[in-house]
Amino acid sequence: MDHPLRATLAAELHARPFLKLAESVSVTHYAIYAEHNPSIHETQLHALCRDTGIAMPAEGATHHSVQSSWGWHLKWERHTEFSTFTFVVPRDDTDYFNDIAIEGIPESWFRLFAGSRFVASRMELLTGDTARGARDAVRQWIDGPILVGSNVLGGGQVFCDWRVREDGFMRFLVIDDGFREEQGGRLLQRLYEIETYRMMALLALPIARQMSRDLDEIHASLQFLMQGMDAQGAGGDDSQLLVKLTHLAVRVESLSGSGGRFSASRAYEKLVLARIHELREERIEGMPTIQEFMERRFAPAMETCRSVWARHEQIAARIARAVDLLRTRVNLAQEKDVTRLLAGMERTARNQLHLQHAVEGLSVAAISYYVLSLAAAAFKALHVLSLPIEPELAEGLAIGPVVLAVIAITRRTRSRLLKRNASEDAHAVSAANQSA
Repeated sequence: MDHPLRATLAAELHARPFLKLAESVSVTHYAIYAEHNPSIHETQLHALCRDTGIAMPAEGATHHSVQSSWGWHLKWERHTEFSTFTFVVPRDDTDYFNDIAIEGIPESWFRLFAGSRFVASRMELLTGDTARGARDAVRQWIDGPILVGSNVLGGGQVFCDWRVREDGFMRFLVIDDGFREEQGGRLLQRLYEIETYRMMALLALPIARQMSRDLDEIHASLQFLMQGMDAQGAGGDDSQLLVKLTHLAVRVESLSGSGGRFSASRAYEKLVLARIHELREERIEGMPTIQEFMERRFAPAMETCRSVWARHEQIAARIARAVDLLRTRVNLAQEKDVTRLLAGMERTARNQLHLQHAVEGLSVAAISYYVLSLAAAAFKALHVLSLPIEPELAEGLAIGPVVLAVIAITRRTRSRLLKRNASEDAHAVSAANQSA
């Protein structure tokens, strides 16, 4: 009875459970991003499983959670653009931020990260007496120029400096002052998601900076062309201006290929802000909270991306309007040319009609002359046959009827031609209307 996708979609709600932590743990978290090599994520996971002897994931899996014989627990997740490896191990010493969470993993596996390690973080979740001792000596472990900290979730504290150290890792120190069940695991996941989504959102920043320079050039060219179009008026070379504007439109359209990156950046930014909101931060005197730090350091970068993309759309709209205006002016100029051409054709047709009437008069005289010549020859022949006909008298009497007959025939012929041409024109107009 069920739809084939029902079970899969329903299970998605429970696909990525939070870690259940009830003791001090050390966490090492990696995010892998390889834009042009999407297969690297599964390749690295399979290599890790093979090299450390842990269970392989199911075919087509987007998440994998497994315990290793080395004591650490692996949580792997495949996202749209990146994948994450999170290693968690219990800790009972004070040698914080060391490699305890990745013991037993061969160095060759880390070399697979070359050029694709996007986030690397080390986190310590401390409970009991060790937590109180570490809280009193936070600067011993996190010594960046700006110490960020806050009370979170009503039962703990978080300290970090958002600085990548010489070993390539960032540090987060989490103090458990009475977290409820699963709160510690949820907090750690939110923290490394904040950093991962923040980095993914910032992928649009270099593109925005380069696009800003390109838009400066396009804007200057557009201003120059618009001033030239206004100065030249309708008498300028509008067709050449239209070609140049079209080239600008093509350049702007080529920048639209980054639209997906900017859309993804906005989505990641919303995730960052949502994760920060979920921390329910309270200020620690003398320290900025994570939200305040992000508002000063992260929000301006996102605002830059939004403003550059908005500027791109505005310039694209301006170019489109300029092209429409210029095309309208070109069309008006063409219509004027066509009007002048039609007026010239009308004068030519009128002259031709006058000439035609003159020619018709001459034609009537010529045809009548030839017809009367033939009639005179016939009358002379009849006179030779001794018929009572005077050739000169008969020829003179025939002049009037012959001329009238030629005029009648000529007019009738011209009337038929005009009717046929009018009928053909009407059929052509009707066919054109039907096709339109």
